[in-house]
Amino acid sequence: MTRRKQAAPDKITAPAKAGLVKPLTARATTPEPVDAATLREIFARLSAANPEPRSDLEYVNPYTLLVAVVLSAQATDKSVNIATAPLFARADNPAAMLELGEEVVRHHIRTIGLFNTKAKNVIALSRILVEEHGGAVPREREHLEVLPGVGKKTASVVLNVAFGEPTIAVDTHIFRVSNRIPLAPGSTTDKVQAGLEAIVPEPYRLDAHHWLILHGRYTCKARKPECWRCAIADLCRYPDKTSGPG
Repeated sequence: MTRRKQAAPDKITAPAKAGLVKPLTARATTPEPVDAATLREIFARLSAANPEPRSDLEYVNPYTLLVAVVLSAQATDKSVNIATAPLFARADNPAAMLELGEEVVRHHIRTIGLFNTKAKNVIALSRILVEEHGGAVPREREHLEVLPGVGKKTASVVLNVAFGEPTIAVDTHIFRVSNRIPLAPGSTTDKVQAGLEAIVPEPYRLDAHHWLILHGRYTCKARKPECWRCAIADLCRYPDKTSGPG
């Protein structure tokens, strides 16, 4: 079967003043990246604080993980989990999802942003998995990235979480954290991903994705980072640290 490559949907964008969107870019005043010894200490502390990190998305196998990540684009993990719990109870494999059909999938995920497009993508990628991969989620990046609704970030998450590959999927949180500390500053998510994957010490590569995203989501927040309770505040070179709550 011949098919066209789908456009990557998980490019990170941020709202602009006039209601338009533009790619996220790093601050012009980003300080020099931390040195190798500091980098290792940062990950050692993140590891000590959370030895077994895991995704906030709820899934039961590689297929449900793939679907959950596709649905999480421009949506919170919490909203996705609420929608997918009953959906995955009915269909936790691509053949079962195809049997449900697009209308039923749309009904289950109607509370998630872009649910019409996402329902189409879930059905379309499920059909490809059944027809071309025997119902299994492929382990090869090139096969993942051509699935409808899947781009580089989504493929990286699946490869890391489902198959244990030391990839780092850069979302808004990791992009922010990497440029703030800074670890591997870059003007685009692709540059940050390449930089991080090149410098993260080997013992920490598998879980680096989780540590950084959780750190950005719950501590190094976008509007007001909670530096006063940050385990790596003394190692971070971000110039606008906050002094306390309130």
